[in-house]
Amino acid sequence: MGQQEKLKELEDEMARTQKNKATEFHIGIIKSKIAQIRRELLAPRRHGASAGGFDVKKSGDATVALIGLPSVGKSTLLNKLTNAESKTAAYAFTTLKCIPGIMAYKNAKIQVLDLPGIIEGAKDGKGRGREVIGVARGVDLILILIEAANLRQRQVIETELFGFGIRINGRRPRVSIGKNVRGGIVIDSTVKITKISDREIQSVLNSYSIFNANVVLRQDMTVDEFIDAVEGNRAYIPAIYVITKCDLVPKMPTLPFKYIAISAQNDKSIAQLKDAIYDELNLISIYTKRRGEDADLTEPMIVRAGISVGEMCDKLHRDLRKEFRYSLVWGKSVKHQPQRVGLDHSLEDGDIVQVIKK
Repeated sequence: MGQQEKLKELEDEMARTQKNKATEFHIGIIKSKIAQIRRELLAPRRHGASAGGFDVKKSGDATVALIGLPSVGKSTLLNKLTNAESKTAAYAFTTLKCIPGIMAYKNAKIQVLDLPGIIEGAKDGKGRGREVIGVARGVDLILILIEAANLRQRQVIETELFGFGIRINGRRPRVSIGKNVRGGIVIDSTVKITKISDREIQSVLNSYSIFNANVVLRQDMTVDEFIDAVEGNRAYIPAIYVITKCDLVPKMPTLPFKYIAISAQNDKSIAQLKDAIYDELNLISIYTKRRGEDADLTEPMIVRAGISVGEMCDKLHRDLRKEFRYSLVWGKSVKHQPQRVGLDHSLEDGDIVQVIKK
């Protein structure tokens, strides 16, 4: 029996099994096995050849991916946001490879990737889904495009991304699992736990051949979230929902999620979308200063909020961290102007940084 057949068999068994106290151990085992098979199915294939247009080098200050079903308007939006020339047409699957463009906005250069449309079953490799969603795992922000006349597309896309280990607008579960040589499974928590039982935790760990461990839960979580923590390979990526072709419906309905409704043909809300992309990426400006010179305030470094001095050094030059002695910082992140800091110091918007080498 192949992996796809095993996966289908387990999913069918999961659908037949009623959840109660007597079955929670069994359900934990089934879900763990499903997660393990999916990991094997979605592992990158190593053939040594190019991915046929999917090997895109990251550039700019951040990377954004356009995800949607075929003919949802990704290529048209890419052309509006960037200087790219992505082919557009009134039929599905116009884009057959990953097309990058650069959105220049507020001193930032944001790379935008137009990916081929995904279809139901993409998480299982259909329609080059493995390559498409594989690119999405490495970006900083996802724009989920949904046609105004077909809002069911949201559920399809979310299901495919979830199946590929992408957790949209989610956070990594706060749990620590320390493996031991003996002692069995010891479970503790710092909050009240209502969504998962000790038996489910034990069944999941046993499925991964973990029989001795100290588990500390620091949030109330489901068995699926606990499996995510054990797998340790999930991608937690922010996303913006974009409703396209809103000019083709008389009135947008009330929806249970935040979105930006656009019409790329007449530029409706494109400026609002650019603002939302910039804000969601949480970009800040950092200025560098040479010894004995004034800071260059005309060309800031655009970086993600929370960047450390060491990470900034890595962006400036690959050997700068090795030569680093200390840094002087002026700005909101320090009390004194300037203040001497080390590699672990976190920078804030508008900070001026001077690196002192050994």
